[in-house]
Amino acid sequence: MKILKQVALVAVIALQYQISIAQSPSFTKDVAPIIYNKCTGCHRPGEIGPFSLTNYDEVSGRSYQIRYVVEERIMPPWKADPEYSHFLDENYLTDDEINTIIDWVDHGSPKGNLNDEPPLPQFPDGSALGEPDLVLEFAETHLHKGNNNDEYRYFVIPTGLVEDKVIKAIELRPGNTKIVHHALFFQDTTGKAASYDAQTAEYGFEGTDGFNDDAVLDYDQYPGYVPGQKPRYYPEGLGQKLNAGSDLVIQVHYAPYPIDQTDKSKVNIFFAQENETIKRYVDDYIMLPFNLTGGFFSFYLLPGDVKTFHGKWTLTEDRSLVGIFPHMHYLGRNWEVYLQHKDGSITNLISIPDWDFNWQGGYYFNKFIKAEKGSVIHAFAKYDNSTANPYNPNNPPVFVTWGEGTEDEMYYLPILSVDYKEGDEDIVFDELTDLEDQEIYVNESRVIEIFPNPIGNDLVNVKFVLSQGNVINSDILDNQGKVVKSVRTNEYYGIGTHFQHFDASTLPSGQYYFRIKNDKFNSVLPFIKP
Repeated sequence: MKILKQVALVAVIALQYQISIAQSPSFTKDVAPIIYNKCTGCHRPGEIGPFSLTNYDEVSGRSYQIRYVVEERIMPPWKADPEYSHFLDENYLTDDEINTIIDWVDHGSPKGNLNDEPPLPQFPDGSALGEPDLVLEFAETHLHKGNNNDEYRYFVIPTGLVEDKVIKAIELRPGNTKIVHHALFFQDTTGKAASYDAQTAEYGFEGTDGFNDDAVLDYDQYPGYVPGQKPRYYPEGLGQKLNAGSDLVIQVHYAPYPIDQTDKSKVNIFFAQENETIKRYVDDYIMLPFNLTGGFFSFYLLPGDVKTFHGKWTLTEDRSLVGIFPHMHYLGRNWEVYLQHKDGSITNLISIPDWDFNWQGGYYFNKFIKAEKGSVIHAFAKYDNSTANPYNPNNPPVFVTWGEGTEDEMYYLPILSVDYKEGDEDIVFDELTDLEDQEIYVNESRVIEIFPNPIGNDLVNVKFVLSQGNVINSDILDNQGKVVKSVRTNEYYGIGTHFQHFDASTLPSGQYYFRIKNDKFNSVLPFIKP
């Protein structure tokens, strides 16, 4: 009888285990959609991730490591607080997604039914934006010494342009993904950076100390490079100037590495089409210690100091804000930036509650934000120069002030904007989609909505969805099916909903179709211009 009871107990335990496994998430149905959409873009051959996550074996083999980094919200590396404000290409995991991965690992990482596994995104080889108009490459290979130290280095590349151009997008292709941490791009029309570079023995130069009391960081700046973040096209009619005869100056941050490494990166630049009318130029205003209430020389940290600095920028004209790029070093703890309107109301811009120097990002708002003349941008940045800061590069702490070296500190906040134009509030770059709608949308790739429709003479919003990450082309067709405007060519988009925009002012009255297509689908939606 005792033996029969033991057998029965074992059978019950086995049955409970089988039920538990059956009820637990599987890789193919539950985990793969998360990993492929949020992780694989970086974690695949040739990209910045140190290992690949492109199939069950690769993911399950690192399941406990993945469980830890998602539970601690270390990965994916999205630092902006989604409860404070929203941006394009937000790459963070929801609580439900994190719990799904934890539950899957805790139940032994079951594979599941192969028929449930979504296809791997069809990532492009090389550029995520298609064929560049200009490719600029380092003239020499740079040696990054294997001394486990950070390195900030400037490289000066002549553009060779004989006429002014308008930049629509700029994209770094790292030559060595092991060490290229992030990069900033600047335009130099004076030749000073090239002259300074010529005085140094090695290719490029570190910092700008002694650089004729000049600073590259004060030059015209373009959107930078951060691993895992897709470069953005400016909407039609918007862009940034790149002057004839100018130099592109690139500041590259090389991460610490134990052995010598080399790098020869290149930059892809995409220009406005010849028939595109540029109506507004994107400007960058950089908040520096000059914006602090105490002035530039109030920015310093004594040993043991924990300080919050408050900067202000009062708008002298109506602007539409496009993006924001907070920057600080190892002593930085958090940022909070908001717009105070003339009537006293507040629009949140960005909060980074837990600053991580290893993951600096460029954040583009999911819609234009109007900042009227007389409104004020408040930017609070907190720093910790005490021994309680585990990232403090000096032990014991030392006196620190503003500077470009990693052991210096920075209050540096570029803000991109354009002249305000009536109707900017109606332009949508992205929108939040609840889970139920998202599941409905991704059953097929198609154009969902064009608005306004009938269209006017300004920017038009086009909303579309992809059931799989893929490279697509988008065009405007006339009533005879002829392409009258190419909007994007061979640009990569991930699974889910997206927006594109086109300037309708050059289209004659008539009926048209907006089309997205690739070798797997072809979807069109009609619209009318009265």
